Amino acid sequence: MDVEFTARQVKVSKGMKDGATEGIERIAQVLGKVTAAKLTFWAERHLQVVEITLQTRLHGIVSKGEADTQESALRKALAHAELQAQRFRDKVRTRKRLPKVAPTAEERKPRKTGRVAVEAAAGVAAASGEAQSNGHKPAIARPPGRQTKAAITVHSFPGKPAVVEPHILVAAEALAIRPMRIEEAVKEAEFRDRDLLIFRDPKGDLFVLHRRRDGKMELVEVPL
Repeated sequence: MDVEFTARQVKVSKGMKDGATEGIERIAQVLGKVTAAKLTFWAERHLQVVEITLQTRLHGIVSKGEADTQESALRKALAHAELQAQRFRDKVRTRKRLPKVAPTAEERKPRKTGRVAVEAAAGVAAASGEAQSNGHKPAIARPPGRQTKAAITVHSFPGKPAVVEPHILVAAEALAIRPMRIEEAVKEAEFRDRDLLIFRDPKGDLFVLHRRRDGKMELVEVPL
């Protein structure tokens, strides 16, 4: 697999590149065929940053890792990318397992076409005219050999709602390492593909950034 490496004012060793390539190949086994893979290394103050961009035919992944060393930052970026790949794979499998909607009785009923339909309509019209001439209401024509079904409304009491037990997960990636502005926190949440991010601004105030069900990001200030 061809992996593009970019180093911005930092040096990347051959062993680091080999380890990154092995990690990308492991993620490709989960995602499928990867059409493009790019790794970018740079430094921000005292932190080493690694960003991974993967592109497949159906999905794209962007992950970012920050740590004191390049090796730790690469491990975090690869772990985050692998987690995104597993989520996408599980989502695709869930779609394929959804049951197909069965056709209704009206859709299964064969339609009369051609000569059979014309003869049936002529017979109904003749019977209706004869009944009206005798002063009686026309009888409802039913196809021979088929039993009629009466619609019955069934009332039932609603069952007890299912109680879903909450799942508690420990997510260390939801906590930002360094202080950042609100705009930086929003970009950080997008890079990490996180629905929850806890961070402090340069003044030291604590904030919680989370994604609502409608997809919008909501900011909550935690009082001290």
